[in-house]
This record gives sequence, structure tokens and C-alpha cells, in this order.
Amino acid sequence: MNFWRKLEASIAKRDSLLCVGLDPVPALVPDKYSSIAEFGKAIVEATRDLACCFKPNIAFYEALGEEGMAALKATLACIPEDIPVILDAKRGDIASTAEAYARAVFDNIGADAVTINPYLGSDGVQPFLAAPDKGVFVLCKTSNPSAGEVQDWTQGGIPLYRHIADLACEWSGEREIGLVIGATYPEALADIRVQARNAWFLIPGIGSQGGELAPVLQSGLRADGLGVIINASRSIIYAANPREAALKLRAEINAQRGQVLAAMGKTSHHPTAREVEIDRLSRGLYEAKCVQLGDFTLHSGAHSPIYIDLRLLVSFPGLLVQVARAYARLLEPLQYDRIAAIPYAALPIGAAVALYTGAPLIYPRREVKAYGTQRQIEGLYASGERAVLLDDLVTSGASKVTALQPLLAEGLIVEDIIVLIDRQQGGTEDLTRQGYRVHAALTLVDLVDSLERQDLVASADVARVRTYIETTKTR
Repeated sequence: MNFWRKLEASIAKRDSLLCVGLDPVPALVPDKYSSIAEFGKAIVEATRDLACCFKPNIAFYEALGEEGMAALKATLACIPEDIPVILDAKRGDIASTAEAYARAVFDNIGADAVTINPYLGSDGVQPFLAAPDKGVFVLCKTSNPSAGEVQDWTQGGIPLYRHIADLACEWSGEREIGLVIGATYPEALADIRVQARNAWFLIPGIGSQGGELAPVLQSGLRADGLGVIINASRSIIYAANPREAALKLRAEINAQRGQVLAAMGKTSHHPTAREVEIDRLSRGLYEAKCVQLGDFTLHSGAHSPIYIDLRLLVSFPGLLVQVARAYARLLEPLQYDRIAAIPYAALPIGAAVALYTGAPLIYPRREVKAYGTQRQIEGLYASGERAVLLDDLVTSGASKVTALQPLLAEGLIVEDIIVLIDRQQGGTEDLTRQGYRVHAALTLVDLVDSLERQDLVASADVARVRTYIETTKTR
């Protein structure tokens, strides 16, 4: 039986997704235990029917020298044969060294699985994957505070952690793979689950680090009720009563797991990447009041049941980054040399997209400067280059045509227009007739349907917006 089947069997037998982490710190070990080995044995005995697996962190044993390594082996010897062991070692090195690490972890220590640092690339991971009956968990989006300094670095709009998830699935081929993803990043969990539908997620960070069970399981749980292992270390092993702490957390996990599976049964499918992104964007825009439902008088004097003001994004940096990511995904398949943002609402968005993707930004001025260079287009560009026009919304399409004129006059080639929201009032169709391709992160119907699905707005309000869309289309 390989690690993954052993894990599934243990989960079923113990009705548990709880992983108990073994991080022995001598200063924290209760005085009643004469040694680290005795402490480890007591924790295993107290939780052996509650934990689907154990995860000893080798650093805490190595720090104690020979005594610590002896305690690790003694602790592992107490773990029942049907409970898998994940050695939290975070190994990763050049191929020959990685091979030695793999032998140490699997043959000498006897672990069933190991955590791996992917920084050296495939040749640092393959020696661990070469053991067919063992499990590998690749560090992906970790829960430590400074993780984003490295893991959120982007290229072409793709954050490094997402690239790592893709690579891990590629390296594993047809076999199963695990990813370590912190509980403090449920959005990353949801994003990666769409990409890696069959992967297993080892999730630290619940509780003391700020992670919450409900969003973690909603984002990461597979439709079969598996695919997620919730790790808890110090909150259990140093609790006044480790067994009671483990019982409580397992019950909480199972309660949330049941709710998520019930919700999945109602929808009958796991959300697609686009659905995840739409829900995330819709909620963010609504909570920032960039989207409001009610009765609003427009500039034309007409009334609208929905009002969208993306100029507010500048006051919400986190949401602005999320919006920039949505634009980046629209840009991924396009061929272009630079992006051209339309002032004023789209200009800060364009700057955020440029920072996120590394794409050069230019923008056409609304008025020609009467002094200095008298430029109508700010930024560097050359005739014959391809530019993607970027705006916040598309309504009638008229403002896009106006903004295009100075770009075309300077010899720039513009064939694609990207916006966050298509208001579905004829603008996309009009621009398409003029030969332009319009790409929107979401439509107005996508937006209100998502808000209704998330119980943020009433069905009656959504119905009014749908009627408004149909009415304005036919005017």
C-alpha cells in the first residue's frame, strides 16, 4: 500500500482529516515527562485514534543531537502501522544530494512522506518522487508572515506559488502529489484547487496563525471529501489535555467538512477557475462599495438599479491587486508590446496591472499639453508596436473609440480591449463590429448572479438589474 492509499484508509478508519504535528521543544514539555521520547509516545497514545497522520518536524529533533534523533525513532516506533508519517524536513538540493536526503528520509528514518522545497527545480524533487510508495508534499504557499516576499513574486501576472503548483503537478506525472498551503490564504487554496483538482493539500496555520476552518475547507476540499489534511501541532501537543484538544479540532473539521460537502451536493460541481475569480472579485467590489444596488440617477438623468464606481479601488490596495490579477489573466493569451490605460478611472488600474505583469504602460491624454513636449500620449512607444487598450468598464463603446484615435494616429496597432466589467449594454457588440476584440473579466450578469449566490444581495434586486440590462439593450 503506497502512502496515499494508506492515508485514505486512515482517514476513513478514524473519520479524520486531522494531522498532529510533533514539534518537541524541551522548555515547553511538561515536567511529568522524563524525556522527549516519553513525551512523543504520550502524544501518540492520546491521539492515535483521532489523527489520520502524524507530522514530526525533524528540526526539533536534530537540534537535540543524538538524543533527539533517538527520540524521533522511538516516537515513530510508537505510531501504529496503519497511520502514515509525514516527515516535515523541507529538503531540497542538487540531484545527488537530494538522492542522499531521500535515502535518509525514507530508508533510514522510515517516513511515509516528506515535505520538499522546490527552489532548486525538478532535479531536487525527482529523487523523492522516484520512490513509488512514498508521498511528496511540495512547499507552495506557506503560512509564515514573510512568505509573500518570495512566493507572491509574479511573472506575466502569474504568482510564483501558482507556478510552483503547476510545476509540481507536471513533475509528478500520473502519480499523486501534495502541496503545502497555509490556512491564512484561502484565496490561494481556491485558485490552486481549480488547477490541481486531484492534489492533496497539507494545511498548517489554523488557529494561532489566523487561519479559519470554514474558508479553508470551502476552498480546498475535493468533491470526494478528501484532498485536505489540517495540521495542528502546538495547539494540541502542549494543550492541558492533548486528547481533548484533538477531539475538539477533529469535531470542528468534520462539522465544516459536512457543510461543505452538503453545499457541493446542491451545486453538483466544483467551481471552475472563472467562477472562483468572479465570486472573489464580486464580493470584494461589493464590500468596497465599488458596486451598489438600489435606485441611482445617472449623468443622463436616467435611473439605474446598479451603480459601479471603480475609482474607489485606489483606497483598497489589496482589492486593486486582485483586480490587477484579473486583468493579467485577460492579457495572458494576447500578443502585445504595451498596455494603454484610459484616464481617469482606468489609469490607476493600468498602473497596478503594469506593476503586476511587468508590461510597459502608456496612456492617451484627454487634452493635448499646451506646454513642454505637448505630448498627447504619455510614456515611451514606437510606431508599429501593438497596444492593448485598458479601461474599467464597457457600456456603449464610444469612449473607447475616442481614446483609440491618438494611439492609432501615432501608428500603434490596437486590436484588443480589456475591461473589468462588461455592462452588457451593446458596447462589446459595437466594438466587435468595428473590428476590435473585447475581453472582460466579468459581465454585469456574472456580477449580480455571484452576489446573489453568495447571499450578499436579494433576488429581487438581481431581477431588477437583469430587467434593466434587457431594457437598455433594446433602446
